[in-house]
Amino acid sequence: MSTSPSAIRSSKARSVPPFPEAARELITKLSPRVTGLERLQHQAAELIRLPEAVRGGLEAIMHFLLEFMLEQEASDLDLGGRAANGYVWYRIHGAKRPHPEVGRYDPDEANLLILALTTDRIRERLYERLSVDFSYELVYQGRRRRFRATAYLEDGYLALNMRALPEQVRPLDSLGFHPNIVRHLMFEYVRDGLTLVTGVTGSGKSTTLDAIIEATNQLSEAHVIILGAPVEYVHTSKRCLIRHREVGRDVHSFKEGTIQALRQDPDIIVIGEMRDPDTIMAALEVTDSGHKVFSTLHTSSAVESIDRIIAECPVEEQERVRHRLADVLRVVISQKLCPRIGGGRVLAKEVLLVTPSVRAAIKNNNTAEIYQMIWEGGSLGMITMEQDLFRLYRARQITWETAMNFANNKRRLQQLLQQAEG
Repeated sequence: MSTSPSAIRSSKARSVPPFPEAARELITKLSPRVTGLERLQHQAAELIRLPEAVRGGLEAIMHFLLEFMLEQEASDLDLGGRAANGYVWYRIHGAKRPHPEVGRYDPDEANLLILALTTDRIRERLYERLSVDFSYELVYQGRRRRFRATAYLEDGYLALNMRALPEQVRPLDSLGFHPNIVRHLMFEYVRDGLTLVTGVTGSGKSTTLDAIIEATNQLSEAHVIILGAPVEYVHTSKRCLIRHREVGRDVHSFKEGTIQALRQDPDIIVIGEMRDPDTIMAALEVTDSGHKVFSTLHTSSAVESIDRIIAECPVEEQERVRHRLADVLRVVISQKLCPRIGGGRVLAKEVLLVTPSVRAAIKNNNTAEIYQMIWEGGSLGMITMEQDLFRLYRARQITWETAMNFANNKRRLQQLLQQAEG
């Protein structure tokens, strides 16, 4: 599978920096009997001993690959491991393809390229967990650009994903939320409770959270603590004091960062992801104490998000968690990025506002009723994923096929079409 030249944006004519010979010799000297983590650790130790110019040469290749990524407006870069087949892969407007024009790197060469981006602390976490998240910066066209990186082992070799982070935060009013929902998101109007932004990886959750925080930064006087793994967009304190704590660098875990935040006089706590029962319980605890909390989940609908939180907790705790969640939950936003007609992607979203009826449904374990409440809650700013997909289809931003592919409830989407045609 290859990308046609017409699909590639024109970029400055320059060649890929050469792979340093000293680094290549390092690879050839290592016995093939040394494999997996041991091989990786040996390569890292030898790489550190090489002259700075060699490590700089490896980093120059990575900078070239990242600059190409920015020029092509790619969201993600993937490199390394056997599965990449030596290619560098880029995701452009949702499609991930190999790009042979930026060079090919065998698994050992990719190991060294990835290691060149890491610090001692990052490598320690990698050796311990066999996967590590970190952030990376470079200067591109005179401006600092940030990337979220994940390095992990695949079939005994290092693999890497890097995601380009936005330079600027999107204005909250550009995301299309109903004014009543915006009021509930803003600290100025609702000063407590839990708001969830959910969706699969790459669905724009961080973009939405950053838009909410930046809008708050311009409107309210508050103390915001952001916990990230890694920290993505770095806000400049304006009316808000905004602190960024990166898991692995500034704090050991989301759970510890959440609990520690209680002693740091926050008004708003942003928990990058509720990954486990301990973090979920910590998030409910700090929300219970009267703080405004935002977090994310990898779920595709509002109802699934509620059910997931409860199911993640021990069975003996689920009834208590159900009641606690019903009391503190304020808004659930579930997102998808859909291919737009003419290129690019467009945001489709489901929005749940927790009303007394929704709260009662959660407490009574009747979450199946909530979808209909969202369907009928348009005057309050609620919308189902199917209603929003149908809106995008009627606005000729997406095709009917795309709408059906991204719908959680295809029958309901078909109903909307039949009603419109009838």
